Amino acid sequence: MDLKNLLNKEQYEAVNTIEGPLLILAGAGSGKTRVLTYRIAHMIKDLNIYPSKILAITFTNKAADEMRDRLRKLVGNEVENMWISTFHSSCVRILRREIDKLGYNKNFAIYDSYDQKVLIKQCMEELQIDEKTISAREIISKISSQKDSLVSPKKYKSQHEKDFRLNKIADVYILYQKKLKNNNALDFDDLIYKTVQLFKEHEDVLEFYQRKFKYIMVDEYQDTSKSQYEFITLLSKEHKNICVVGDDDQCIYEWRGADIRNILDFEKDYPNAKVIKLEQNYRSKGNILKAANDVISNNSERKRKVLRTKNDSGSKIKVYRAYSDLDEGIYVANQIKTLYREENKKYSDFAILYRTNAQSRVFEDIFMRYNIPYRIVGGLKFYDRKEIKDIISYLKFINNPLDDISLKRIINEPKRSIGASTVNKVQEFASSMDECMYSVLLDIEDVINLPKRSVSSIKKFVSLINSFIKSRDEIPVSSLIKEILDTTGYLNKLKSSKDPDCISRIENLKELVSAAVEFEASSEDKSLSAFLEKVTLVSDIDNFDEDSDSVVIMTVHSAKGLEFPVVFMVGMENGIFPGNQSIDNPEEMEESRRLCYVGITRAKEKLYMTSAESRRVFGRTVNYGESSFIHEISDSLKEYENAQNQSSKSRKFIDKSNQWTSSKSGIKNSLVDSNKFKDLPKSESIKKENTNKLKIEDIKSGMKVKHNKFGIGTIVGVNKSGDDIKLTIAFDKRGIKNLMYGVAQLEAV
Repeated sequence: MDLKNLLNKEQYEAVNTIEGPLLILAGAGSGKTRVLTYRIAHMIKDLNIYPSKILAITFTNKAADEMRDRLRKLVGNEVENMWISTFHSSCVRILRREIDKLGYNKNFAIYDSYDQKVLIKQCMEELQIDEKTISAREIISKISSQKDSLVSPKKYKSQHEKDFRLNKIADVYILYQKKLKNNNALDFDDLIYKTVQLFKEHEDVLEFYQRKFKYIMVDEYQDTSKSQYEFITLLSKEHKNICVVGDDDQCIYEWRGADIRNILDFEKDYPNAKVIKLEQNYRSKGNILKAANDVISNNSERKRKVLRTKNDSGSKIKVYRAYSDLDEGIYVANQIKTLYREENKKYSDFAILYRTNAQSRVFEDIFMRYNIPYRIVGGLKFYDRKEIKDIISYLKFINNPLDDISLKRIINEPKRSIGASTVNKVQEFASSMDECMYSVLLDIEDVINLPKRSVSSIKKFVSLINSFIKSRDEIPVSSLIKEILDTTGYLNKLKSSKDPDCISRIENLKELVSAAVEFEASSEDKSLSAFLEKVTLVSDIDNFDEDSDSVVIMTVHSAKGLEFPVVFMVGMENGIFPGNQSIDNPEEMEESRRLCYVGITRAKEKLYMTSAESRRVFGRTVNYGESSFIHEISDSLKEYENAQNQSSKSRKFIDKSNQWTSSKSGIKNSLVDSNKFKDLPKSESIKKENTNKLKIEDIKSGMKVKHNKFGIGTIVGVNKSGDDIKLTIAFDKRGIKNLMYGVAQLEAV
C-alpha cells in the first residue's frame, strides 16, 4: 500500500510503528479509525502478520462494525480471522470457552439491568433490608463500582465490617454473587471481572491468550476502567506490543468508572513507549476548532495538544441568550427551519445536544408544533420494551434453564393459572434445597403440595419449555421465536386485545423476528447463545440510524463518536452545564469542560450555544447565569444573536459586549444600571469605602476581580440574592466560586 500518499506525517508514523508500546494521542476528528485500520492492513498485507495474532478492542459495536467494514475493503476476507470487538464481547468469547474453570456452565446467561435489579431486590428481601433505608439503586451502584475495582464480595465485607450501611451492602453483594452463580448467570460487570479472575487464577489460560494475541490495539483508551485496564495489561504483559489510541480531552465517563490516569500514566506503565500526537482535524471548520482549544486549554490534567485544520474558518459560534427555555426551543426551531429552507440542509444535518435527558421535552413539544421530524437517542430502547423482554426471557431460559429470573418472568406470561403464591412456594422450596426453580418444576407433584389446577398448569408449562429446548439446536433462532409466539399463545393474546397499543407491540415482535433473520444472515456463529449476546450487549449508539432524515436530540455523552454539520448545544448555563456539583469541585469541573469540548467538536460547519434567563427544572423556575464555558471562548470567535425575531414577551437578550445586570427573572444582558441595585439594603461591609474595592455600580460580566484567598478571577454571573448580590467568579487557579458581594471583600483589578 502507498501509505505516504494516503496519510499525513503523524498518521504515517503511527501506522508504521508496530513493535513495542505505542500511545497515539488522537484529537477529535483527527482520523484515528483511519489510522487503526491502515495499521492493521499494513501488518497483514505488508508484514505478513497472521490476522489471528491481532486483537482490536473498541467501546461500541458500531465502532467495531465500522472498523471491520473498512478493513474488509483493505484486506478482504482476512478480516474474518481476527478479533475486532468490544471489551464485553471479547470477554464473553473467552468465557464461553473457559468459564467452566470458575465453576459455571458455558451456556451462562447475561443479566441486563432489569434482571439485575430483580435479583438484587430478591436478595434485599431475604436479608430484610428495607429499600427506604438503602435503595436497590444505591446497592447496584456500589456493587458495580467494586467489581470495576476488582474488589471481591469477601474483601468488600472485610473492609466495611464497622460501617453499618456498607456492611449491609456487602451482605447483599455476597448473596447476589451466590445467586448469580446458582442461576448460571453473569451481569455486565462480571464479564470483565470474571475474565480477569480467570486470568489471575489460571495461568495456563492467560498464557494461551498472551500467545494468541501478540499485537493488541485499544481504541478510546481514555475511557478504560480499572478492570478493563487490568484485562489489557495482563494480555499484553508477554509481548508488550500494545497500541492504545485515545484523547484525554475526551474522557467523559469518570462517573461510570473511566480512569483518566490510564492514558495520562501510559508512559509510566511502559517507559519505552512511543507517543504520537494526531492534531490535524479533518472534521470541523477553523473557528469551531479554535473555540474547542480555548475551552479545553483551561484544564490542567491533560497532555498538551492543539487541534489544527486546513479547512476555512467558517462562521463564528452563534451564542443566544433566551428569555426562557420555551424561547430557547423556538429559537432553535426557527434556525433549523431557516437553514433547512435557505441552505438546502437535511433534517439529519442537525443535532440538539444537552446535558441531561430531561431537557428534551421542550424541544419535542416545539418540534411537533413546527412539524420538524426528530428522534431521541437514549429514550426507551427497543430491547427494553415489555413484549421484547418477555420473548427474550423465553430465549434466555431455553438456553439456560438454571436462570430463575427469566423463569419467573415467563412462567405466567401469557396467563396460564400459575399465580404469584405458587411461584413463591416453588422459589422457597428451591432455595431451601439449594436448587434451581426449574429442577423443582420437573418433579412438582413429588415435592410441593399444590392445588391440582396449579400442578396441571405447571406440567403443561414444563412440557412446553422442554419442547422449546429440544427445538433450540434444530431450528434457526428466528423460527424458534415464531414457535414461541405461536405455541404459547402470546401473539394471539395481542391480536385479540382491544388495546390500540397492541398493534405496535405486534409490529415490534415482527421486528424481533427480522432482527433474528438478519443475525442469521450476517453472523458466523448462528447459535441461540450468540444471538442473546448480541441483543444483550447492544447500546443506544449501536442503533443510531444515520440515514433517517430527522433532527437528532441526545445528550452530549451519547453524541461522542458522532458528527453533524450543525450542532446546537442548549442549556449552556452555570447550574446545568456545568452542573452545580461541578462548579464546587475542580475535578468534576474538568470533566464537565471535557464534555463541553466533546460537544463543540461534534460540529462540522456551524455551532450554536444557547442558554435561558429562566427555565423550569423539576417543576420550579430557576435563573442561571450563562455558562462559564461560553466565556472561555475568545470574543473574536463568537457572536451574540439578538431576539428581535422572537415573541413580544421576550426581553432584550445578550449583546456583543456580554455585560450583565440583575433582574427579577434572572440575568439580563445590557450595560449595568446601578439603579437596579439602589433598593438593596447595604451591609456594613458594603458601606465601607476604599479606593480598590469593587463598587456595586461597576459590576459586569467579564471584569477581573481579586479575592484575598482565591486570587484573581473573572465575574461570569450576577444574581440578586435576598439582601445581597450573588457573584459567580471563575478564579484563575481555584476554579469557579459563588460569593456574596456584601461579604467577599472583592477588589477591582
